[in-house]
Amino acid sequence: RSCYLRRLQWSSQRCQFTLMCTNYRMTTSEAEVASIFSARTNAALANYGSELFPKRSALVVRDDSGFALDVMSWGFPPPPTARAPVVNVRNLSSSFWKGALANPARRCLVPVSEFCEWEGEAGHKIKRWFTLIDRPLFAFAGIWRPTDTGAAFAFLTCESNPLVAKVHPKAMPLILHAEDHRRWLDGSYDEICALAAPYPSQLMAMDA
Repeated sequence: RSCYLRRLQWSSQRCQFTLMCTNYRMTTSEAEVASIFSARTNAALANYGSELFPKRSALVVRDDSGFALDVMSWGFPPPPTARAPVVNVRNLSSSFWKGALANPARRCLVPVSEFCEWEGEAGHKIKRWFTLIDRPLFAFAGIWRPTDTGAAFAFLTCESNPLVAKVHPKAMPLILHAEDHRRWLDGSYDEICALAAPYPSQLMAMDA
């Protein structure tokens, strides 16, 4: 099932969620990902997919004395009042998320070839795929944490740019410029919050 938690908003009284169907693709080989991100890899990495949905294992990049590839499950453990894993994070000032965001060791990059947003009315929805014009592989800003069953991650969202807003006006994944990868992994909390801005529409394409 591909419908999962799109956004978490935390208040002192309750959590509010917006449901959305979502998935992304990562079709680049492990060796190419390692080369593009100047990351270490190892033969132990396995069992991750190219068509990603929540709860599936995906390739991520984290800082482990330098960029390193890892495999994690998509779906961050939720706060005690929620049930389903959280796949997207929007409210950066939430006390629940700030703990992970303020800790550089809990940030990661999520390699992506293209991502999907759904368009249309219920029962007649179609997938719209988004890519970057000059970057066949790019990265979402992610956070992760260890769990009893292995490491799990989620990625951040931000305000939609005009292109994505035609399909989904509420939010889009937080796509990092290549020069901001290192800042996301080791910058201060204020520095990474400043990166939470929509990627320019003119640098993206949507399938017709």
